[in-house]
Amino acid sequence: MNLLAEIAATHLRGRLRQTIVVIAGVATGVGFSIAMAALMEGSERDFIERLVDATPHIVVKDEYRHPPPQPAERQFSGGAVSIQGLRPKEELRGIRNARARLAEIDRMRGLNAAPVLRGEVVMRYGGKDVGAALVGIEPARHRLVSQIEDDLVAGALDDLHRTANGVILGAGLAEKLGIGLGDSLGVSSPSGVPMRMKVAGLFRSGVVAVDDGQAYALLKKAQVLQDRPNVVNQIQIRLKDVRTARAVAARIEARLGYRTESWEEANEGLLEVLVIRNTIMYTVVGAILMVAAFGIFNVISTITHEKVRDIAILKSLGFPEADIRRIFVSQSLILGVAGSAAGCALGFALSTLLGSIQIELKNVTALTRLPVYHSWLHYAIAIGIALAAAGFAGYLPARKAARLDPVDIIRGAA
Repeated sequence: MNLLAEIAATHLRGRLRQTIVVIAGVATGVGFSIAMAALMEGSERDFIERLVDATPHIVVKDEYRHPPPQPAERQFSGGAVSIQGLRPKEELRGIRNARARLAEIDRMRGLNAAPVLRGEVVMRYGGKDVGAALVGIEPARHRLVSQIEDDLVAGALDDLHRTANGVILGAGLAEKLGIGLGDSLGVSSPSGVPMRMKVAGLFRSGVVAVDDGQAYALLKKAQVLQDRPNVVNQIQIRLKDVRTARAVAARIEARLGYRTESWEEANEGLLEVLVIRNTIMYTVVGAILMVAAFGIFNVISTITHEKVRDIAILKSLGFPEADIRRIFVSQSLILGVAGSAAGCALGFALSTLLGSIQIELKNVTALTRLPVYHSWLHYAIAIGIALAAAGFAGYLPARKAARLDPVDIIRGAA
C-alpha cells in the first residue's frame, strides 16, 4: 500500500503546477462554502432570536381554533335540514374568567404569564393621525414575559405608574408622529372613547412592524380607553426553554379551550422561507464543489493518458486492476484532502473576517456585526462533499486505466 501511495504522489509531483491549481480550486470551493454556511446560519439564528425576543413564546387568544356550533346547527345536526343565512350570535370578546385561567397557567412550571388587552387606536399629534396597536399591560408581570424593558431607549417601564395616562411608544411610531418624550397626544379607540396621554418612554425592538405600530399603556388605562372594563383578550407566556413552545401551547389549549399559538405557529410562513433558503444555499455549495471536482477529473484524466506506458509496465509486473485503480483514486483523494485542509483554513479566516465587519443598521441603536455562526457541521459537510466529488472524479479515469491491455500499450495500439 505504501508503494501505491508513493507512485500516486510521484505522478502528482510530475504535474506540480496543475496539482497546485486544482488544490487551490478545491480549497476555494470548501472555504467559500464554509463561510457562506456560517453567514447564512448566523443570520437565521439572529433573526429567530430577535423574533423570539420581540414576541411572546406563547399567546392565549380570546378565540377558538374551531368555532362552536350555533344552536340551530346543534338542533339539526343530522343534516336533514339545510340552514342558510345563519347569523352567529354576537358575544362580548375577551377571555372569560381571565384571572382564574391566569392562575391556572401560573401553576405550570417553567413559564411566566401576563394578561394583556390589545386593541387598535388612533393617535393624534400636531394634526397628524396615525393608527397603532395599544397593548395594555401590568408592568410587574409583563417584564417577565417581554424584552420591552431591555428595548427601552428612553424612560422606564415603571414610568407608566408614575405618569398620568402614560404611554410608551415604538421609536418608529414616535418618528411618524413627530413626538418626543414628555409630550402629550390624543388617543381614541373604535369605541369612541378619547383620552389624553403623555409619552413616558420610547422603545426599539429591532422589528420594524413592532417599532412602527405598537405602544404600551397600563392595563386599566387600556380597558377604559377600549370601553372594556376588566376584559383581557390575550395571555402572553414566556418559557425558560423556548424549544418546548409548541408542546406547551398544545397542552394549554387542551386545558383552557382557547386558541393558543406558539411562536413557531405564529411565524410558520417565515420559518418555511428559511428552510427554502437553506436548501438553496446547500445546492449552491454543492455546485461550487462539483466545479472543483471537474478540475480533479481533468488532472487525473491527463495523468492517466500520459502514464499509459507506466500502467503497462505495472500490469506486466503483476499489479492487479484493483491496485491500478487505487493508484489513481488515491491521487484524486490526495487532491481532495489537501484542498479540503486548505479550504477549512480559508473558511475559518473568511468567517472570522465577516464576523468582524461592523455595520450600522437603520433600526439598530448601536454598531453591530454580521451574524456569523461557527459550527463543526459546516466543515464536515464541506469536506464530505469535496471528498465524495474528488473520489468520484478520480474513479472514472482510474477504472479506464485499470482496463488497459498492457500488450496493446507496448505495441503502440493504445
